[in-house]
Amino acid sequence: MSDHAYGVVYSPSSFGGHGPTALTDEYLDGLGVKYIRITWVDWINNVRYRVVPRAYFRKLLDSARPGVSLTKATLGLVFLAVAPGFSGSGEDHYVIDASSFRLAPYEPGHATVFGFFQNKVPTPEHGLVLPYCPRTLLSNIVQRAKDAAGVSYLVGLESEFILLSATTPKIVPVNNADWSASSKLPSGSVETIVLEEIAEKLIAAGIELQMYHAEAAPGQYEVVTGPLPPLEAADALVCTRETIYNVANKHGLRATFAPKLYSNSAGSAAHAHVSVHHTSAPAQTTRNDEHLAPTLTSAERSFLQGILAHAPAVCALTLPTTFSYARVADGIWSGGTYASWGTDQREAPVRLCGPAGQHHFEVRFVDGTASPHLVLAGILGAGTEAIAVGALLETGDCAKPVALMSPEERRAAGVENVGRLPTTLDQARKNLAADASLRTVLGDEFVEKYISVNSTLEKMLVGEDEESTIVKLVNYY
Repeated sequence: MSDHAYGVVYSPSSFGGHGPTALTDEYLDGLGVKYIRITWVDWINNVRYRVVPRAYFRKLLDSARPGVSLTKATLGLVFLAVAPGFSGSGEDHYVIDASSFRLAPYEPGHATVFGFFQNKVPTPEHGLVLPYCPRTLLSNIVQRAKDAAGVSYLVGLESEFILLSATTPKIVPVNNADWSASSKLPSGSVETIVLEEIAEKLIAAGIELQMYHAEAAPGQYEVVTGPLPPLEAADALVCTRETIYNVANKHGLRATFAPKLYSNSAGSAAHAHVSVHHTSAPAQTTRNDEHLAPTLTSAERSFLQGILAHAPAVCALTLPTTFSYARVADGIWSGGTYASWGTDQREAPVRLCGPAGQHHFEVRFVDGTASPHLVLAGILGAGTEAIAVGALLETGDCAKPVALMSPEERRAAGVENVGRLPTTLDQARKNLAADASLRTVLGDEFVEKYISVNSTLEKMLVGEDEESTIVKLVNYY
């Protein structure tokens, strides 16, 4: 190994699935499980669940299609309003995915399991498959990556959040200390107790906790969890957020993942760290983009190009609220507004991390208002298609923030080949609607319905004034 290598090395072969082979009574007895939360995440990133006693859960598992039936409006509900394109008539069937089983240690005796939305009865076009189910979308993209691109992915995630001691009549953070400062985690304080309990509960749930630390904004902290295959990673992020919410609530605090609470301080992001791994020996081809990123493999260069080329559209999924765009700006370490990449460059939407041979990409244009499965479907969908067609990288390593470059430097780096990220949610939705390639990946029906739901959410989040709007945002995210 090179003398300048660093960091823990992960590979897909390290993960064989965390769930049990069978949810037997003996297995559940050993874990002390009495109730199971059949959990899903809708398109506006609401975590929803039905609590099922263990005895009935076992009966469900023995049934023909283990699961629960839910209104067809489930994915399109916004503050109990039904978005255009959805209806309260009819039902879908949410089929349990037993492999997703995970303890919910913040609520003793409870466990969580996810599933897949299906049609209750087959349709001529799709059979039982509901093509716009978030977990189905992501699962299909992961399978296509293996079949058409010859790669698999690992995804690690960061969760930035703010702990508030009050939300009305105004928001009050637990403290005002600085980034990584010891004064932000003083011994005996409620915030220190909360962070340590969050850590303990995540570990008990089988989620790899890499670290937690104080972030820059008042009351802000970050929890970093280890990489997993994409579907497991998205599920684990939901469980991580539920742990953070519930432990904070237990101690009288409100945890919020709102992207921007203070105009004069840092916002909260949800960065995704993605690594690309070959599932078979890569084809040996000659390409003329090696000089732009000599330490990346051809698949990594194509993946990177796919992310940058489609980032203006993917933002509709990863930055899904008006407040998301208040966080992302040039010059404040939030990724900036130019579709670019750079080695350890926090002023680029995609930061290249790790030494040669162990690279991964930190996708920085993501926040905690975004639905995790849709985030990864957008990012990995764009990257997978680029690998499948052998897309050439068009931009170079931006060691200097693009916003500080001269026009000549931008042209030399190739940044103008892609352009800028949207600065408004409306523009992001228009970009998604116009991105033919991404529409093919995600499906026209999903894109149309998602835009409808997202537009409805934007209207519903507006309060009577700025202060009431922020309180509404905090109470929802």
